[in-house]
Amino acid sequence: MGLLRRGSRPERRGTPFSALVVGVGNPGSEYERTRHNVGFEVIDALAALSKTTLKAGRDKCLLAEVHDGALHYLLVKPMTFVNNTGQAVGPLARRFGISEVERVIVVHDELDLPPGSVRVKVGGGLAGHNGLRSITQHLKSQDFVRVRIGVGKPASKERGADHVLGRVPVSERQLLDDAVQRATDAVLLVVRHGADTAMQQVNGV
Repeated sequence: MGLLRRGSRPERRGTPFSALVVGVGNPGSEYERTRHNVGFEVIDALAALSKTTLKAGRDKCLLAEVHDGALHYLLVKPMTFVNNTGQAVGPLARRFGISEVERVIVVHDELDLPPGSVRVKVGGGLAGHNGLRSITQHLKSQDFVRVRIGVGKPASKERGADHVLGRVPVSERQLLDDAVQRATDAVLLVVRHGADTAMQQVNGV
């Protein structure tokens, strides 16, 4: 069974949706195409596939509602900067009735994975990721679904900010572009068939 409940299209805006898909990233053109913003790129790809447009919302985010047959879910790009991602996620989950934290899907960069790799997991530690920490604080749980895009580790901890916010070499950027597409497919697997199926199909590659 998939993550989402199947049924008729919600009658009005604000009717609880079945999943909240959040891309972690920083707003602003200066952060585009950086390692830290691969989550935003996945949300953009999902919006393009569903032929919908992200629009400014009242909860410090860009938001799109997706109605794909019997599936109804939300795409979100928080405009809070990575460290405060939860300031958007918490209020959105409450407003749209996403009461089960397992129905929150977070797409983010992962230092502990090789560049270009994609993995799905449910819950677990925060691996020093401030965006995940903020979401955890606002949802009061770490048990949300993560779609992790590997960006590799910097040469030293002191260079962490430069690594995730700096220019990406062309060869690695191609790896990340491929990973964004695979992460997009992974999110759709979670939405349509559940996290267990997504982990089996994605993590085994």
